[in-house]
Amino acid sequence: MKYFLIAGEASGDLHASTLMAQIKNIDKAAEFMFLGGDLMLSQGGKILQHYREMAYMGVTEVLANISKIKKNFEICKTNMLKFSPDAVIFVDYPGFNLKMAKFAKEHGFKTFYYISPKIWAWKKRRAYTIKKYVDKMFAIFPFEKEFYKQFDYDVEYVGNPLIDAMRAKEKDILPYEDFVEKYSLDSRPKIALVPGSRKNEIQKLLPEMLKIVPRFGGYQFLVCGAPGIENDFYSSFFEGFSGVNIIYGDTYNVVKHSVAAVVTSGTATLETAILGTPQVVVYKLNTISYLAAKAFVKIKYFSLVNIILGREAVKELLQTKLSDDISLELEKIISDDDYRRKMTDSYKEILAVSGDGTASKKTAQIIYQDIQK
Repeated sequence: MKYFLIAGEASGDLHASTLMAQIKNIDKAAEFMFLGGDLMLSQGGKILQHYREMAYMGVTEVLANISKIKKNFEICKTNMLKFSPDAVIFVDYPGFNLKMAKFAKEHGFKTFYYISPKIWAWKKRRAYTIKKYVDKMFAIFPFEKEFYKQFDYDVEYVGNPLIDAMRAKEKDILPYEDFVEKYSLDSRPKIALVPGSRKNEIQKLLPEMLKIVPRFGGYQFLVCGAPGIENDFYSSFFEGFSGVNIIYGDTYNVVKHSVAAVVTSGTATLETAILGTPQVVVYKLNTISYLAAKAFVKIKYFSLVNIILGREAVKELLQTKLSDDISLELEKIISDDDYRRKMTDSYKEILAVSGDGTASKKTAQIIYQDIQK
């Protein structure tokens, strides 16, 4: 069978790659064509566009890159028609994928959506578009099944694929001493800085994160470098800062062996919770995008940890005075044992509702069975 997948960011690349691996276990003759990243490429098939050329966030960035976005649509449409897949699989990334779902459905392809867009946060009316153009939606949060019921749309709750991906990488978690030796780190306790996977996120948030470094001289700061982003891009941010190391492609070890983490809102907040490291969550938009989000986003929290739990388990810092507020929260995490314990105890509740680590396997089985009909 032939499978056409679209993932537009690093987390989508991760989850799509695990899904592809499970599809290959079931369908030995599987052929893949996709827009995605290096992890998907490692599973085989033809990549049409890397997510680095697709991950545009915020009103102004989208407008500035409108010609590139149009080109991506044309690449996707042209090659989908040539490939004539048995299944088109969309992975999150709703601004692009919902338009492509309409195109795919109108051209007679079976459509599947793995990882529901977070339309429960804003643009709830997109549920009608999904109902019209997506044959089957796979939800990864238990509350999403109830959300879609109000639109008379039944979805498959398969559990969270992060559990699958992280279990697969458990063997790569090093003992602390081996981790320190591998990267020639010093004896100070570590604080992880996770500034995101998109260049515009890193440009806004890494400088704010680095401002706190001089206030914590007893700690070594480790920056998690995003896959596919060159070292030269990061180097300009580090001028004037000592005791800061950047580590590429090993975020799980960095976070696991840190006493605390400063994390950009997104999938990384949930990964940090699963790894058990206390965290403070941050985000920053340009003014226009922030005002738009403030007007339309209808949820109380913006980090996945708090959204899943329905309460503030981790501190969320948005937009202004970030460096000062990050410092205050880190001091609390580091110095208050009860505060740390309460946070890490809340992480256990997330694991209890996140499924059994078979989300990608279940999804692959359902897709394969469906396209046999």
